[in-house]
Amino acid sequence: MSVLKKTTSPVGLAVCDNPHERLRILHKKILDYTEQITNEKLAMLKVEPDVKKLEDQLQGGQIEEAIYQVENELSLVRKMMQWKPWEALVEEPPANQWKQPI
Repeated sequence: MSVLKKTTSPVGLAVCDNPHERLRILHKKILDYTEQITNEKLAMLKVEPDVKKLEDQLQGGQIEEAIYQVENELSLVRKMMQWKPWEALVEEPPANQWKQPI
């Protein structure tokens, strides 16, 4: 059992009493919604042979624009897997790198 914190370093960020459960729920929601969006678009592709009607259903402009958008989404997912932005920095950032101007 872990010790509960009383405060967090970021001001205004509430301490979570059950972080494992909260993160599990949030990650599951991201997965579910992403899967739902993808499945809806796949279903449209399956049942609509007419490109113009498919463009209207996808609401992404011309079909080539929809293809371009999905290619960009796939590229971003691959880059995120490579970059692993959730991991610690390889080296410490310069002092005041993220300091906001006053």
